[in-house]
Amino acid sequence: MSLGSQIAWDDTVLPFQLDRSDIRGRVARLDGVLDRVLAQHDYPPQVEALVAEAALLTALIGQTIKLRWKLSLQIRGDGPIRIIATDYFGPTDDGKPARIRAWASFDRARLDPARRPFDQIGRGYFAILIDQGPGTAPYQGITPLAGGSLSACAETYFAQSEQLPTRFALTFGQSILASGRRGWRAGGVMLQHMPAAGVHVARDGGSGEGGLLSAADILHGDDEENWTRANMLLDTVEEIELVGPEVQPTELLVRLFHDEGPRVFDAQPVAFGCTCSADRVRQSLSIYSAKDIAHMTTPEGIVTADCQFCGAHYEFDPRTLGFEAEERPGDPG
Repeated sequence: MSLGSQIAWDDTVLPFQLDRSDIRGRVARLDGVLDRVLAQHDYPPQVEALVAEAALLTALIGQTIKLRWKLSLQIRGDGPIRIIATDYFGPTDDGKPARIRAWASFDRARLDPARRPFDQIGRGYFAILIDQGPGTAPYQGITPLAGGSLSACAETYFAQSEQLPTRFALTFGQSILASGRRGWRAGGVMLQHMPAAGVHVARDGGSGEGGLLSAADILHGDDEENWTRANMLLDTVEEIELVGPEVQPTELLVRLFHDEGPRVFDAQPVAFGCTCSADRVRQSLSIYSAKDIAHMTTPEGIVTADCQFCGAHYEFDPRTLGFEAEERPGDPG
């Protein structure tokens, strides 16, 4: 795709609500965030595409939850692309950006350029994890990989685990600015039917792939009609409208949903951000014994660690690591 310039709405998530249909949603546009995420790694095109899709989903989903700390997406499979992991850290203060990071694990030798990226994950699961920080129990929801895309997996997750009909319309890829610089752009819309009291869902199998639940198994009557109408309107969106630059998110909502009474709220800025530090890495190594640490020590006499998300490199004196560190003679601490 070719774009004229950077756009004011880049790296934001705009919440909205369709009052007539009892549906809430988000419009997300990512630019610099994706560039920063993908610049940390030398991923093949198939892996880049999946990481971009996962990061966009993370921005949309993370903004729907009142987070005190972190929401994570994890996609794991038995194919050449083994793991895709993302984190969304809620804003620390009003007006501050949320932070996103992502990484992938894959077997480069097994990747097939002729196959779709999603098909190279293989059989596995899609998981959302919510961690509200110290003193709270993390929440985890898991569904099988299904539907042919990560966005379809996310839709299945919300139907199956939360009984919330959800729809994503996403696009992502590399763009060329007027300056000639190439960069990643992504845009998407998320629709989600507001939770209704007293919803009863049959547990003997849904109408989705493999018997999983879908929106048709959850909504009935007016709710089903409203959901169908909103989805038909979203079906008219064009890829260039999702990423810009000609149509602002507010204008896009009016174009798509003007009869549904769209109401927008304050946009949330997002940025690339990693929480790794020497202290965190040291803490993660505290579970190992002196013998384990010795196996990790390089011929130069140091222990090294690299952050999978941002590529930061750390070096440590092995005498200061492991749960036996305090008992070792010569420990400078």
